[in-house]
Amino acid sequence: MLQPCVSWREVPVSVITSGLKEIVPVCPTVTSGGATMKFTMYLYILLILLKPGIIQANDNQPFPVWPTTDEQESPDIYGTKVVWQQFVSEYGDYDIVVADINNPAETIVNIFGYESEQMNPSIYENHIVWQDFVLWQGSMDWDIHMADISNWNEPNIYVVSDIADNDEQNPTIHGNIVVWEDGFPGSLNIYGADITDPAGPTEFLISALDVDQQNPHIYRNTVVWQDSYFGDWDIYAADIWRRNVPIEFPVAFLEKDQINPVISGNIVVWQDNFFDNWDIYAADISDPNNPVEFAVAINDSNAVAPDIDNNIIVWQDRRNDNWDIFGYNLITDQELQITYDRNDQINPVISGNIVVWQDYRNGNSEIYAIFLDEPEATGNIPKINSNID
Repeated sequence: MLQPCVSWREVPVSVITSGLKEIVPVCPTVTSGGATMKFTMYLYILLILLKPGIIQANDNQPFPVWPTTDEQESPDIYGTKVVWQQFVSEYGDYDIVVADINNPAETIVNIFGYESEQMNPSIYENHIVWQDFVLWQGSMDWDIHMADISNWNEPNIYVVSDIADNDEQNPTIHGNIVVWEDGFPGSLNIYGADITDPAGPTEFLISALDVDQQNPHIYRNTVVWQDSYFGDWDIYAADIWRRNVPIEFPVAFLEKDQINPVISGNIVVWQDNFFDNWDIYAADISDPNNPVEFAVAINDSNAVAPDIDNNIIVWQDRRNDNWDIFGYNLITDQELQITYDRNDQINPVISGNIVVWQDYRNGNSEIYAIFLDEPEATGNIPKINSNID
């Protein structure tokens, strides 16, 4: 079912700051795989061309991806494309923004915004997924939507999952699979969808118990999540190679809580409060029957919100009495401090040698990024404060 482009709105100057060159409305294709589509609000998509100088990525210094006085949160990155949720004060709701930082001189920004909230984006190649708060025939709930930005000037919008009176939240995407948590608090389950045909996604169940399974993350055919089956939070995983018969296995189920898992290759990373404060742990699941657990960052303060790509783990760390971004190289067993500003930097994500996070150095939350030096990303860096000897 196609949804016509019925309206669009301008972004206020306060959002764009200086450097606005032109605003061009685009009518996307909106498609639902179900027989009935709840996607009935107005859709707004803008292409914004920024003048040179808005984005600066010189000398491996942190730089704002898209400066604004509005709140930018929950970033994700794939390659050089960065996506985040932005609270647009002019309209009082969250929209999804994506920028390609490959060309600092002329960076193009897409904004996906409706009359309600769009939050928690995730990106893989040219596909962005997010949760969307939908009002339809008196029902209000969260659904999973997706944008294909293969054609940057004419992105296509699809509905991944839109079951009435049911909340689908916290999606992540890898390859042609989207996963999310589904249901209501106390009985949240993990679901997935094959989006090989984005106009007709094929949903499947990954894990469903009479307790909560939350915060899924996916790499190829392996999905990880936090699970409350034993009364505290543990980390579980499932091989979904056979969609109708997922093979589930535990990754970390010690006392206390293990939460916020992420995965890249055979390495699962999470935050763990076994020692009464939050630390970063990981496990090699090359043998799913015998995960090999190891510590990444242990100190007397808190280390939370990990992410991983290839051999680099990043997280936010409070050892310096404010939140900084730290990293760890799995090849060299070396730790590096990535940010040094005395304000808070939180929620880091990484793709290749680019790290992105929320930064409060200007008083509000902005999305910042940094290009790691090649030695930092591959090895041969000085060892600082390593917790694994």
